[in-house]
Order: sequence, then C-alpha cells, then structure tokens
Amino acid sequence: MKIKNIVLLGTLTFLSLVGCTNVDENVYDKYPAEDFYGTPEGADVALASVYAQIGGNWNGVGYAGADNGWYDLNCMSADEQVIPHRNTGDWQLDFARVYTHKWLPTDLMVNNTWNWLYKSIFNANLAVTQLETAKADASKIAEAKVLRAFFYYLLMDDYGNVPFYTDNNTTVDKIPQANRKQVYDFVVKELTENVDLLSGEKGGNYYGRFNKWAGYTLLAKVYLNAQVYTGDAKWAECLAACNKVSEGGFSLHPANSNAASALGNTYYELFGDVLPTDETILSIYTTVDVVSRNIFTVRSLFGPHCQALFGYSGWNGTIVPKDFYQKYTDGDIRKKQFLVGEQPGGTNYTLDISSLDNPGAGAQEGVRNVKFYPVIPRNGGGASNDFPIYRYADVLLMIAECDVRLNNAAAAKTFVDQVRTRAGVGALAGNPTLEDIYTERGLELNWEGHRRQDMIRFDKFLLPKQFKETSEDYRKLFPIPTSALNANLSLKQNPGY
Repeated sequence: MKIKNIVLLGTLTFLSLVGCTNVDENVYDKYPAEDFYGTPEGADVALASVYAQIGGNWNGVGYAGADNGWYDLNCMSADEQVIPHRNTGDWQLDFARVYTHKWLPTDLMVNNTWNWLYKSIFNANLAVTQLETAKADASKIAEAKVLRAFFYYLLMDDYGNVPFYTDNNTTVDKIPQANRKQVYDFVVKELTENVDLLSGEKGGNYYGRFNKWAGYTLLAKVYLNAQVYTGDAKWAECLAACNKVSEGGFSLHPANSNAASALGNTYYELFGDVLPTDETILSIYTTVDVVSRNIFTVRSLFGPHCQALFGYSGWNGTIVPKDFYQKYTDGDIRKKQFLVGEQPGGTNYTLDISSLDNPGAGAQEGVRNVKFYPVIPRNGGGASNDFPIYRYADVLLMIAECDVRLNNAAAAKTFVDQVRTRAGVGALAGNPTLEDIYTERGLELNWEGHRRQDMIRFDKFLLPKQFKETSEDYRKLFPIPTSALNANLSLKQNPGY
C-alpha cells in the first residue's frame, strides 16, 4: 500500500487545532473569527467543512463511495449498472426502479441526493462568508466559490429548477426557486470569475482539491451540457475551457502489462490508492473508516467469491447489464474489470439476469465489476481506493466531441485515437462520428459518474433497454422530493410528477 502523502483537510487540520500541547503555539480557536479565517490555517478549516461533504459515506452523503446517494441515482438511471432485487430477498427495489425510470418523489436516493447537495451548499455559503469577512487570500475565497458552483451544477443537472440562495440567513420556507438557466448563469459567472484565481499546483496539498485545472474541467462540463440546460449550445466555449486544462501538462497514464496488478495492467492505477497525477485532475481522497469509503467492488461481488479473494464477504449487489458488457471487444484492456463465468469460492457469474424486481435475479446472475479493485486498508464496509471525479481522458473526449459538433471531425480523430490506442483497440479507420465518441465515453468512463449526463446529451437516455420501455421526456429530470415541497410551499414540482 502506498502512503498517502497529502494534507487531509477535514481530519488533519482539525487535529492540528485540538492536539496542541505546546503552550507557546498559536491557539487558533481563540482568534476572533475575522482574524482566524484570514490565516492560512483558518482558511483551510473553512474549506474543510465543504470538502468533507464530497467524500462518499453512509446515508447518501457524498459524490461517490457509499450507496443510496448521488452516485447511485445518476449511474443506475443510465445503462451501465444496476442492483437487482435478488430472489433470496436481498436488496430494496429502489435500484431497479431507478434503472427502469420508475423513480418516485419519495424515493430514498432522490431525497438523499437533494439533502446532501443542500447541506453542501449551506457549508459552502458559510465558508464564502467566513473567508470574505476575514479578507482571506483571494485563492481561498475563489476555492469556496468554485466548490459552491460545483454543487449548484450537480443540482441543476439532476433537478432543473431548484431553490437558490447564497446567504444562509434565509429559512428553508423562504428560499426562492430559480429556473435552470438562472442557476446555469450563476455557475458560469462564479467559475469564469474565480477559476484563474485558483492555485495551479498539482498533487501535494492540492490532491483532492479544486485547483485551476479542476476548475476549468468543471467549467468545460457546464458548457458541454449547456444546450441541455438552456437550449443554447456552447461547444466553442467548452473547447476553450478544455484547452485551458491542457495547459496543465496532463497526459494519459501509461497502460503497460503489470504482473503485480490484480488486473494485470498499470491502467488500473487510475482507480487504486493515490491516483496518478499525470491523468487525474480531481479525486476523492479515501481511507476506509477514516474518511470516505469506496464500496463499488465489495458491493458487486457475491459473498463467497469476495471471501475467497479478500477474507470478507461481498454484498452481492451491483451487476453490469449484458448489453453494456458486450460493447467491449476482447482486446480491450478495459474489459479486464468485468467478471463473468467461474470464479474462486465456488462462484459462477452468468451473463444474463432473469429479473430485476419480481421475483428478482438469482444469487449468481449478472456480470460483476472490479474496476476499483480493493486496496488496503479494506474490509466488508469498503476499501481505500480514491475516486476520480475528473481525469484527462474525459477532457480529450470532450475536445473530440466539441470538434465534431463544430464540423471539424478531422481534428477530433487524434483525441479519440489517443484513448482507444491506450486501451489496446487501435485507431479509428476514419474520422469519428458523434456515435463513435458516445461509445468511447461509455467504454472509458463507465462507473465514474458521467453516463446519465452523456446519455441525455446524446439523446439516448429515454430509449428502451432490457427490462425498460421507452421513457417519458420528463424523466430527464428527477422530481423535487416530496419532503422539500412540504418544507417550502412555494416550490413547483417538475412536470410529469
């Protein structure tokens, strides 16, 4: 196991404040707030409470890592993964309902995602106020504002017209509902005004934090989906933001044979312990039972199989739908993450599943995924794999998509081919089409939180798939939770719900 040589904001900053025994040291919690948050240490404390919300943990908290939250809602409503109810009685029906686009305003994942994002925005608002009042370093104020923009971007992407506020001195029942374009305009303004103020440092103290390059990647994502949000495409603006990211000196991580890797290739270092900074732009720092957790492999594997591999039982949950798995060719190194057929522990995973909900799938039905092959420390509650929110392969494919949409497919080819060649499948025979790029994004970025957004942008989200008929157009947005409507009577529910 590699040692994670980073300053862990949420834990270590706090410990540095309360663990001091030298009476000659500065006692920061005795400073007036306007002085404390203006110090480098105080500014990091203000930011720590915001970053602490990104790591995945129980009760639907976080961007990725644990269950019943943002990650599950966005990934399982796509075509790349689902947790079927098992005919043994295991697993709630929510996951199958999300996969078949039958979710409800009262569903746990819909509520958890909403609550997590608004708690995060509250913390970000507080950090902005603390830092501005204390006249903290401009880069730290900018970091808090970019974080807030990140959470509002996720909100408008999932829910459309949402309650909007930047001042915490507002009660829930009085928060006005902004339309999606208003939120989009706010996010773009906050990012364009603040990204260049962020640090350009990669790794080190900025591992897992928004630096300039992560900020521009976020801006590119917002522009990439602008037509979905507002009706006006921003392909040229997205391309410009991606080109700014490229100035950060990123490259694709090498994919070489590696006998020391459980999956046999250095490519999978991108999903392991400390993620390589040649390609990783923004990540979630994870050490199980300390900060965050990564449950994706233990949740996928059948109990006896996981026991045979790691000494603890798997949850026998997530599977990869047959149609998605079959998109990969045998020469693709990315296919190594999937398990089908005979495995240790007397396990035999089948390609097909018979049912999602009634009576449910058999115990060993479905392809499994070990993309995040568990690193130590690990246990039955998860592993310590860090999670890539943004990486450079995504940026290359965004560049290619913008080029094609701007009628310059010849320029797009080199960027698609870089990703394909690294995967071992070779260059395209001709210039890429939008369908080529959509396919490549699915192959490269599966289980990383991008698929629902991509499917909506490429007009694939509503199409039928196994166990699901064609969806109604309103399913492109999730419903505002019933609990939120009850708390703020001025809110209007999304159409169709």
